[in-house]
Amino acid sequence: MIELEGVPELIDPVMVAAFEGWNDAGDAASTAVAHLDREWKGAVFAALDAEDYYDFQVNRPTVWLDGGVRKITWPTTRLSVVRVGGDKPRDLVLVRGIEPSMRWRSFCNELLGFAHELGVEMVVVLGALLGDTPHTRPVPVSGVTSDPDLARTMDLEETRYEGPTGIVGILQEACTHAGVPAVSLWAAVPHYVSQPPNPKATMALLNRLEDLIGLRIPLGELPEDARAWQLGVDQLAAEDSEVAEYVQTLEEARDTAELPEASGEAIAREFERYLRRRDVAPGGHATESGDASYLRDTSSGRTRPPKPPKPEPGPPQGATGESAQDRPSDDDTGSGPEDSSGSPDSSED
Repeated sequence: MIELEGVPELIDPVMVAAFEGWNDAGDAASTAVAHLDREWKGAVFAALDAEDYYDFQVNRPTVWLDGGVRKITWPTTRLSVVRVGGDKPRDLVLVRGIEPSMRWRSFCNELLGFAHELGVEMVVVLGALLGDTPHTRPVPVSGVTSDPDLARTMDLEETRYEGPTGIVGILQEACTHAGVPAVSLWAAVPHYVSQPPNPKATMALLNRLEDLIGLRIPLGELPEDARAWQLGVDQLAAEDSEVAEYVQTLEEARDTAELPEASGEAIAREFERYLRRRDVAPGGHATESGDASYLRDTSSGRTRPPKPPKPEPGPPQGATGESAQDRPSDDDTGSGPEDSSGSPDSSED
């Protein structure tokens, strides 16, 4: 039984999750959720028991000093809540942690228990993968779902991926079978510059999330960090003629593939995003608030939203929450989904 005595009834909550590891090339996805938590001053209200899901020889605990007292931080997954203010306030439930080492089904069921108890309307899982994409072009972000109705209404791709999957794909399918709408957003990180951080990919994920849930997300220093990152990679590429030639080949392929996308509709979407960034989005101003003090304003006797009905039993679906073009190759996956440092060498999909 999950008890949430410290969290009041939420307003139109959306759960946004990201996990370090195989699904997080360049740490782009986990950094995006950390950015939301920092900008909106999230307050942690729950943490999963590390003993249940993590191999401490793979993801080791860390020791630190607090006023001369030694303390241990265990690898786990934490949940926090942020309230986004404005004319129509809404809450985000942020889930950030490390891809679990074991008991993935129990892990997903526990997260879904929180989602049911909090009345979450939709789950959005962020991921990042290594791809043949040039660092000089906008970061491609694909939105996929296993729900054909959701794909149609939200202009998403219905996944047809088959192959190895990570916790992002497992969580998306768990949501689908539990009747909770779920979407995965995947950013493509250049495989030739996969070391974290990648602020450009992080910003691309936040921009796509902003469009998906209809909230203006403050970017803070991310745009400046993204420009500095690209200039740094430009300089490194200029010092190696083979890398520079390879980047040019990727640019030509990308530009040729995206030529049909320069349509009136695509230009209109970009212009609307630009207006939102300047607080003059069509339909009103978008504002945000970082006040998280409401987390401590609990009231007794409140009721929770009803849990979504579970779907009828049926055969498991073949999709895993990733798009077909995101399938990892042997060259992309390096030594495996996880390493002893907890940082990804590669990405799923």
